[in-house]
Amino acid sequence: MELSGLQIFKYLPASKKLEHTNCKECGFPTCMAFSLMLAKHKTDISKCPYAPEELCEIYEHSTKQPQKTVEICGLKIGGENVLYRHEKTFVNRTVMAVVIDMAEPDWKEKFRRAKDFEIKCVNDILKVDLFIIKNGTLPSDVPSVTYEEYKKLPLIEIQDEDFEKTSRRLIEIRKKAVLEKDETYSNPACVYFHKTDNLKTLCAKASYYICKYANMLVFEDFDASMFLALMILRQNIFTDPQRPLQVEGGIYEFNNPDEKSLVFMTTNFALTFFAVANELESLDVPSYLVVIPADGMSVLTAWSSEKLTVKSIANALKKFDFEKKIKTRDIIIPGLLAHMKEELEEELKGFRIIVGTVHAYETKDFVRKFTQV
Repeated sequence: MELSGLQIFKYLPASKKLEHTNCKECGFPTCMAFSLMLAKHKTDISKCPYAPEELCEIYEHSTKQPQKTVEICGLKIGGENVLYRHEKTFVNRTVMAVVIDMAEPDWKEKFRRAKDFEIKCVNDILKVDLFIIKNGTLPSDVPSVTYEEYKKLPLIEIQDEDFEKTSRRLIEIRKKAVLEKDETYSNPACVYFHKTDNLKTLCAKASYYICKYANMLVFEDFDASMFLALMILRQNIFTDPQRPLQVEGGIYEFNNPDEKSLVFMTTNFALTFFAVANELESLDVPSYLVVIPADGMSVLTAWSSEKLTVKSIANALKKFDFEKKIKTRDIIIPGLLAHMKEELEEELKGFRIIVGTVHAYETKDFVRKFTQV
């Protein structure tokens, strides 16, 4: 594990009140300041001529990259340095590859289904990351390697035959790499799945391996539903827990709206956005959804932290060129922002602010009543 500033400081002259305490030869005013910068990797340990050899050895070991990064077809495999994402975050998401054997009679149909698999989900395009080709090659515009090239990659490959053995092996590899910095285990771990008739079990095992701790999964089977489930799980595992999941601010369209269609508003918190968007998409009524950037916070959280204010809403509408794109002068705001109605109407001259629902599932009834008025 990486050393903290305090752990480093305990080895330096100032902690023991020795000669050369706070000598400033390192370029920092105190030994503590140097320790803190060293812990953040903003200076080098060689800057301190009085750092004991024991500290140099411990520091070098602590800063060693636990797991190597392998690059192929623009993909980064491995490079992880923690056991749990809340410690820092996971770095490179588990690569999901499909094997295409051109000697099989149905390979073209399998390849077509896998290549056409593409779903947009929270500012991300979910699709097969890599194709591994047996008995042939694919066009250069397809992210692919031959089976022979795959076997030469510096990966620790595990043939998945027994769930307990595979899971134990994956955990051992990650712990040896991260906790002990054992170079024997520093290559990324890859699990290879042979063909099976039991896709439910395959999906369950692959789900576990994504969490602990496969850097790459290779499938001889391809099933769109299974891949969608695994990729959504992966998307959640490989997000930074210190940063809210958010969508891009802007004006989103539903059911082919025109310049006089209904206009709703919300923040760019992903869960809020998709809850509202799913409701609007299911309606027969064309509409717009104005998404206000609010650091990925939900409506009430953004308002209470002053990330969603009258000014920020007005500035966002101006940035989106709202008045020129949409002739509608009614804006339906979330029910939780009812207290902002008068302020918004004062700031947004010529607009009428309509207080909408508190919960997304109430949207259908709200729209039915609103359009009958």
